[in-house]
Amino acid sequence: MQQLALGWLAYKLSQSAFLLGLVSFAGMAPTLLVTPFAGVLVDRVNRHKLVIITQTLATIQALSLAVLALSGSIQIWHLVVLGAFMGVISSIDMPARQAFMIQMIDDRSDLPNAIALNSSLVNVARLIGPTIAGILILWVGEGMCFLLNGISYIAVIWALCAMRIKPIPKPEHASSSIFLHFKEGLQYAVGFAPMRAIILLLAAVSLFGSSYMVLMPVFAKDIFHGGPTVLALLMAASGLGALAGALFLAMRRSVRGLSRWIMFSSCLFGCGLIIFSLVKSLILAVPILILCGFGMMVELAGSNTILQSLVDEDKRGRVMSLYTLSFMGMSPIGGLLAGILAARIGSPYTVLLCGGLTLICGLLFGTQLPYIRQQMRPVYIEKGIITSEPTPDFNRN
Repeated sequence: MQQLALGWLAYKLSQSAFLLGLVSFAGMAPTLLVTPFAGVLVDRVNRHKLVIITQTLATIQALSLAVLALSGSIQIWHLVVLGAFMGVISSIDMPARQAFMIQMIDDRSDLPNAIALNSSLVNVARLIGPTIAGILILWVGEGMCFLLNGISYIAVIWALCAMRIKPIPKPEHASSSIFLHFKEGLQYAVGFAPMRAIILLLAAVSLFGSSYMVLMPVFAKDIFHGGPTVLALLMAASGLGALAGALFLAMRRSVRGLSRWIMFSSCLFGCGLIIFSLVKSLILAVPILILCGFGMMVELAGSNTILQSLVDEDKRGRVMSLYTLSFMGMSPIGGLLAGILAARIGSPYTVLLCGGLTLICGLLFGTQLPYIRQQMRPVYIEKGIITSEPTPDFNRN
């Protein structure tokens, strides 16, 4: 709800695609600086307590937006500053939550389903939230969306405090230099071809694919000639596709063949963006956005699953910070570039270009897929994720 209200309010106050992109950039730009070192923090401290702290700070940010919006004093610079504050919080919160997930399950083999289930819940919220936000904006304004978001964190923090989680022992080298600790994690991820390829693909898809989400208010108002309810419908369509993608992954019983689905979903996402940029009818745009959401989620959650399955426990926080950096860090750059391009060549041509680049990245990843799969298999066997005996459905999956 807050995300949709923030984008709509930014465009309503500025009537500028560039400033809309700037607000998006401010909200995600801290990821580029904070996230890499956030992974070091996640590997050093109690992840459970860290997530409680980040959620408390997010509560403060949401309630601050609510006060400003409901009082009628909110301005663009408020959105930029508070967006940047939330960006810092998210830069720490995202890798902390991703790394914390494995502590909430007893059997490591359940990790792929846990990640997919988490993605399903997130996307149920993405599906329902924009619909409610569109109605609230129309009836009572954007401030109520911010207020309800702030109040909802009470339940989140209570649930986290109610958990009883066994902490992971502090690593022996936790007292070493932060920069050396970060360098060790970076060398670990970059030095292993499957991790490197997956992180680079995710970064490229986030850089180019983020354009359609940033420019969605422009499409809703200028292309489809609607208001907040049309924007909510477009966001909900993307959320529905993402939910379908998460449920698809949740029904998979293993990681076998998942790298192939990452390649396919990236290409599907790129094709969807190309088609979306060309349509002028809202009726046609909705099913296309469903496909875009499906492709985006399978690529995102599938990459998460593979990385978490491959990584060593003592480096999980740092690798998940690189995962977060690859999609949250590239998104603000993509959003800013999308705003600049849209101001010059128009939003449809911007999304068309970005869709084509996304498709090319997926195809390039596909050319390296046989080698990547060959490198991953011994690690899966060593960690007990798959057996050394081939199964009849290995190639088909």
